[in-house]
Amino acid sequence: MSKIGADHLTRPAVVYVRQSTADQVVHNLESQRRQYALVERARQRGWDDVQVIDDDLGRSGSGVARPGFEKLLARICEGRVGAVVSIEASRLARNGRDWHTLLEFCGLVSTLIVDEDGVYDPRHPNDRLLLGMKGTMSEMELSVLRQRSHEALRQKARRGELFMTVAIGFVRVGKDQVDKDPDRRVQDAIALVFAKFDEMRSIRQVHLWLRQEQIALPAVAYGPDGRHVQWKPPVYNTVLHILQNPIYVGAYVFGRTGSRTVIEGGRKRVIQGLRKPQEDWDVLIPDHHDGYISWETYERNQRLIADNVTGKFGPGRGAIRRGEALLAGLLRCGHCGRKLHVAYSGKGGNTGRYHCRGGNVNHGSAPCISFGGMRVDRAVSAEIIARLQPLGIEAALGAEAAQGEAHAEKRRQLELNLEQARYEAARARRQYDAVDPDNRLVAGELEARWDARLGDVATLEDQFAAHDAAVASQSTGTADRAQLMSLGADLERAWACPGATPATKKQIIRTLVEEIVARVEGETIELVVHWQGGAHSALAVRKNLSGQHRWSTDTDVVDLTRALARLMPDKLIASALNRAGKVTGRGNGWTQSRVCTMRNHHQIDVYREGERAERGELTLEEAAAVLTLSISSVRRLVLDGAIPAYQFCKGAPWIIKMDDLSTEDVVKSADRKRRYAPPSGNPDQKSLAL
Repeated sequence: MSKIGADHLTRPAVVYVRQSTADQVVHNLESQRRQYALVERARQRGWDDVQVIDDDLGRSGSGVARPGFEKLLARICEGRVGAVVSIEASRLARNGRDWHTLLEFCGLVSTLIVDEDGVYDPRHPNDRLLLGMKGTMSEMELSVLRQRSHEALRQKARRGELFMTVAIGFVRVGKDQVDKDPDRRVQDAIALVFAKFDEMRSIRQVHLWLRQEQIALPAVAYGPDGRHVQWKPPVYNTVLHILQNPIYVGAYVFGRTGSRTVIEGGRKRVIQGLRKPQEDWDVLIPDHHDGYISWETYERNQRLIADNVTGKFGPGRGAIRRGEALLAGLLRCGHCGRKLHVAYSGKGGNTGRYHCRGGNVNHGSAPCISFGGMRVDRAVSAEIIARLQPLGIEAALGAEAAQGEAHAEKRRQLELNLEQARYEAARARRQYDAVDPDNRLVAGELEARWDARLGDVATLEDQFAAHDAAVASQSTGTADRAQLMSLGADLERAWACPGATPATKKQIIRTLVEEIVARVEGETIELVVHWQGGAHSALAVRKNLSGQHRWSTDTDVVDLTRALARLMPDKLIASALNRAGKVTGRGNGWTQSRVCTMRNHHQIDVYREGERAERGELTLEEAAAVLTLSISSVRRLVLDGAIPAYQFCKGAPWIIKMDDLSTEDVVKSADRKRRYAPPSGNPDQKSLAL
């Protein structure tokens, strides 16, 4: 008895067409023809209305979202499908969940399933059993095929012969080997990336330098002629890929990345490209081919890249960042073990302060430690200078050599670019010469290409000449070299030089210092500097007291002002401080208003007229009037020690006690000055007014 009834024929039959990959859609055309031919087979079985759902061409059936399959299930649930026609069960589903869902829905609404072997009614137990077995076999078949193909790939990879793609800088030799690209421009560009990273120790800095110098990097491109090299301005990921790919070490690696399966929206989703640690790589064959760097250099580069990770990802110190704080990323709290953060404040936002906030952010506990950064930075910088001072001359010579190498690298890249451009121009000319001149449609286009290549050559020649001119103008002369050597001999002066940027100082510190452990004990910051190589040293830095900062007036100036305020008003105090060479906290001279501000801040009372007289204190002028001597005579007596007096600073007034002037020694000294005054033969000569 036929399973196809009138009820089935009144509803349309749906032909479900699917292929697993986009490559099958393009190349496996015979499978498409077989599936679309099912439309005619459905008509032969009695259906006049046959519809095709082919939305899932190029989509896998193993759990991936399939809009065509969803559309098919929706129509079945609405009771608008009489039969589902497919070439085989694996076209409908590759996993048990989708297959049994389809069978359940078809059984509920009496929808038939038709394939090349026959017609099945999911309501009948025997047909349901047979369909279930077909689905299970399809799923098992997929697992076996996948296992076989993966094991074949691994077996070939273990021999170092499996190459899906070849990284830029290498070319395939035969079917199972790779070698360096014979193009010297490509080789030099790759080597330049490694050289600049060795110098700058930061992927971002290498990327910015390449962009600034307008140096292009090679990239793999595919066109009608197959694989070819295309030169492009560098992007960050390109530099990162070159530095992290072990193929540039000469090693063959397979299985560096893995996958993970998650459930999203009730469906399976496979996340590809998850990086695995080196010990979990499937295959690692060192010295498989010629590389650009050694394995030791590669491992050091990976440590530097990991160390530059900033934030919560990993225990690295973080990359060198903007800001005046020199020890950012190097300090660790000696109380709780967390990394210290930097916060900037102040008028210009350049005053750094180190603080431990991990416990406060993560657990809501009280902040751990906090201290200003300037004194700590100066203390560590002094240690750095002390250790580098013997190497100052060598560093100066190295800096001069590095500058020459940088110019040579840039010139080399320009030479290669110019050589490539001249080759392209010559090639365009040969193409133009080979064409029939009467065929203007082709000749005109080739002539335009030739002109464009000649324009590129002219542009590069101008860049080449400009570079040589700039190098000649910046070349180190005798005077410049002498200045460089003097800075090398005096490293402390070079460290404080305006040309020594915070980024440069940070790079030097990180080269020598592994980590610094900080503890705050009372008013002292205790530092333990762990140097590269395992040695360590201890430092103690006094904290600023409350209210103190780098612009605070020196304590000796405050004490001097407190003493002078008992002798003279603010205007005279300012004059005395300026004569003594004293300056404000910001290095300015003193004025009456600045003295007044400083007095008020330190709660120093202003001078009151007659205050000295109440204490019985006299100035030189007042003492001269009492002794009836000249001011210069009294000053000589003070300097000779005959009259007791004191002076707070150079330029401040001499202070003499009134009681000291009535002593016997002082009276005798004053009489001698008067007795031995030079006589005058002129009776009309008058004495000078005192």
